[in-house]
Amino acid sequence: MPSHNPPVREVWFLTGSQGLYGEETLKQVAEQSERIAATLAGTAGLPVRVVWKPVLTDAAAIRRVCLDANGDDRCAGLIAWMHTFSPAKMWIAGLDALRKPLLHLHTQSNVALPWDTIDMDFMNLNQAAHGDREFGHIQGRVGVPRKTVAGHITDPATAQRIVTWARAASARAELATLRVARFGDNMRDVAVTEGDKVEAQLRFGVSVNTYGVNDLVEVVDSADDGEVTALVEEYGDVYRLAPQLRPGGERHESLRYAARIEAGLRTFLTEGGFRAFTTNFEDLGGLRQLPGLAVQRLMAQGHGFGGEGDWKTAVLLRALKVAADGLPGGTSFMEDYTYDLTPGNELILGAHMLEVCPSIAGDTPACEIHPLGIGGREDPVRLVFDAAPGSAVVVGLSDLGDRFRLVANEVEVVAPPHPLPALPVARAVWRPRPDLRTSTESWLMAGGPHHTVLSTALTSEHLDDLAEMLKVELALIDETTTPRQFRRDLRWNQAYHRLALGM
Repeated sequence: MPSHNPPVREVWFLTGSQGLYGEETLKQVAEQSERIAATLAGTAGLPVRVVWKPVLTDAAAIRRVCLDANGDDRCAGLIAWMHTFSPAKMWIAGLDALRKPLLHLHTQSNVALPWDTIDMDFMNLNQAAHGDREFGHIQGRVGVPRKTVAGHITDPATAQRIVTWARAASARAELATLRVARFGDNMRDVAVTEGDKVEAQLRFGVSVNTYGVNDLVEVVDSADDGEVTALVEEYGDVYRLAPQLRPGGERHESLRYAARIEAGLRTFLTEGGFRAFTTNFEDLGGLRQLPGLAVQRLMAQGHGFGGEGDWKTAVLLRALKVAADGLPGGTSFMEDYTYDLTPGNELILGAHMLEVCPSIAGDTPACEIHPLGIGGREDPVRLVFDAAPGSAVVVGLSDLGDRFRLVANEVEVVAPPHPLPALPVARAVWRPRPDLRTSTESWLMAGGPHHTVLSTALTSEHLDDLAEMLKVELALIDETTTPRQFRRDLRWNQAYHRLALGM
């Protein structure tokens, strides 16, 4: 079975030059390049290991390193810098073959120029302003997707843009080997949770397959009692446990069954190498509860999830969990539920039946049990909390038939303006940018889904980088959006992506 844990990811640091300058100059190029790579490797928040590669001076070596990158699952992407002048025809075969994300770092070894001593030896060595323009030209000529970052590596703004790209590259690498387990099919008669799984595997690499719910039930029923007891004890230590769920309480057995679901579900996913999954309340087989607590905890541990069989959101959540790993904030499955249309203070209340990830919680979640009006099973256990305030993005993945589209909105998560004592689910309240009317009209115009991922850890730049790597449209709703311009952008995007797919 595939490993549940992905390999440690790397980005390879490539430096271009040529033999014209002689061995002494190339030795200096290598030394300075290694220092730049080492500085980058020490950048706070960088989620990958930086691997420095020997200086590239001919077409055969360039093509070979690009092919090696394609075939190495640890390699999430390449960073390329032309320290001197690397004639761009040497890069054609390599760039044309490259299938991994590329970042063009337009930098130089020194920050300030040594104005009093600068001579032609210095100019010949430190001419990235020259060499990177040659490299930029050939990237445009070949048409290779890339991110271009200009600035010195010691500038925090420059380093942060590279970190953002590396996080997106890690997410893209995750998709290339991601396996998703669907327990049952999607909710009947629902359109947006459908999609072309073959195209998703061709475009992203992700493999989505369905398993009978009773295949899971068999593993749940055989879960080790000792593991179930240990989970129940953990719940009491970590959450504010409702009195009726505590040992001796009248609903304690429901908590034990919720723990049994978690133990069995984790075993099924781990042994199958699945890092994302879906459930469906219309197809529960022999499960006594709709999985709530188990899904919430598995999301918090990094799994992707989609309700009602929504595999596209499960895929997206897992990718963004990888991108956000180690960052403050959280990333969760979400659904726009209802609005507060009070003039001047319009808000969106997001939630789901049970499955909102506690990584976004503002306080210690309460572990409670309440009736659920759908599903026809026993009352399910779930975590109840309010999301922590902060800047966030809400993003959904739609299948438009001829391509996929990411629709995203920059938002501000806020504390609920009033208590919600009668709403026994986890929830988030947010103020969309630029305002609720523009946000919702634009989202509907773009055909965005009702299931989304909400992240208080990521920004729209992470999404933009990931979309570029995947060659997928990103329709972003932000502070500058107007419905008229957004409609025009969608039309231009449609023309561009249909043309690009046909090329």
